[in-house]
Amino acid sequence: MYSVLLLCGGLAGVTTVLFGFGGGFVVVPLMVTLLIAVHGADSVAGQAAMHIAVATSTALMIFAASLSTWRHHRRRTVQWRLVRPLVGYIAIGAVLGAAAAVSVSGEWVRWMFVGYLAITIADATLRPGFLHRASGEVRPMGRLMTAVTGLFIGIVAAFLGVGGSVMTVPLMRRRGASMTAATAMANPLSLPMAISGTATYVLLSAGDTPLGAWYAGYVDLRALLALAVGSWLGIRLASRWIGRIPDRIHAGVYLLLLTVVLAVMVVMH
Repeated sequence: MYSVLLLCGGLAGVTTVLFGFGGGFVVVPLMVTLLIAVHGADSVAGQAAMHIAVATSTALMIFAASLSTWRHHRRRTVQWRLVRPLVGYIAIGAVLGAAAAVSVSGEWVRWMFVGYLAITIADATLRPGFLHRASGEVRPMGRLMTAVTGLFIGIVAAFLGVGGSVMTVPLMRRRGASMTAATAMANPLSLPMAISGTATYVLLSAGDTPLGAWYAGYVDLRALLALAVGSWLGIRLASRWIGRIPDRIHAGVYLLLLTVVLAVMVVMH
């Protein structure tokens, strides 16, 4: 199980640094499948599989998003003037989203995850502004829109354990960003969600479920360690490609990866 997590942590690292996501979209389907396969669907871990997967993927984002942010910062691809105003609102929204997710059944969370992915893919494919080549200069948002957008991103991202990149990348893309710039900004914007969301999952679920000594609330600490090591290797490997992928190909592959994850989540039991 842990060798598979190490390998998939590497994949999560690659997608984090190149596409702005990796925690939720790679780790959530993987961990749900592994937990049910190893422990059985009727076990304590199997029944809590979705909650464990979302909480652990949220914790992984603290590490992966921090390292990816540093890599992008060194390449000067992060537009900090656009990132800073959203950070506080995303953090507040993340606390609300994580608190809501703990009180909802795992099956509901899974189908909300599937629905959100389907809407995102359809919107990015059918509505203009995502697949076209952008200028690289992002139009800033007003204060009210920044507040509403930040809170919404934080709530949805923490609820689903997806880091917010699936919202921030299309948002920045439609406001004029290249894929390199959009994915670069997705990483630091995932950090406040990851920190607030992980703390909330640990505090609100601690002691509620007898999962074992290697759990902090719903966070599987051994799985988190294997995923973090793999993620570090994946980020190091993929960093050389930052800014080198043609913009339209970059956008198309982003949507293709989301479609693959959607298919996995739909067929998963």
